Amino acid sequence: MVEAEDERVAYFRQRLLDWWRENRRMFPWRTTTDPYRILVTEVLLHRTKAEQVATIYHEFFTRFPTIEDLAAAPLEDVKRLLHCLGLHWRTELLHRMAVIIVEKYGAKIPSERDELMSLPGVSHYIASAVRCFAFGFPEGVLDTNTVRIVGRFFGLRVTDSSRRSRRFRELYESLLDKDRPREFNYAMIDLGALLCTSRNPRHNICPLAEKCIYAATHIRREKNERKISRRACKRSSGAPERSS
Repeated sequence: MVEAEDERVAYFRQRLLDWWRENRRMFPWRTTTDPYRILVTEVLLHRTKAEQVATIYHEFFTRFPTIEDLAAAPLEDVKRLLHCLGLHWRTELLHRMAVIIVEKYGAKIPSERDELMSLPGVSHYIASAVRCFAFGFPEGVLDTNTVRIVGRFFGLRVTDSSRRSRRFRELYESLLDKDRPREFNYAMIDLGALLCTSRNPRHNICPLAEKCIYAATHIRREKNERKISRRACKRSSGAPERSS
């Protein structure tokens, strides 16, 4: 198994969680461990902005407070509620998933990975998210954003397939705070959404920048580019260059 150095792991966990306590995003599904709410929300969040899902969260669970209510509801009722999010293709998956859980699992959300992934619309990521956020299993949740953080921190090339890579999964698991997996994974999700973005990452305020290989490389490059730019400005203005 690929292991990160103990010192870097401790640094990563502490700095990440300290930052998150002050900068966390507040969403209603983060205040519950109800497996039904977590599962439905994670399916809705797939390829959809969290802010959009938040707008219908309370209405959805007021209308369908239990998995039995969702399974028994007419499909058209579910479609009407989710219409504003443009989630038409997910509506039938959700409804079918609810029916299967009621009929096969006695209306109890399964906690085993294989059982979760046998449900319509449940990916490896969603299964990990449900196991961590609802059942407390110390599992990493790897998606495009969280795997980008791992890749940048260790100076690894990130591709579309990295989130399915064994190497990235082992690195993520080595960083994961197994005593606080919910907090750690939410912190990773928020860091990827707010600072470690795919374009124009905010190295200057990132809590991990000091030991992040990607940040160090880009900060040095930006400093060199500024020096070159200043020298070019001085030459064009006729001002004498200062030797350093």
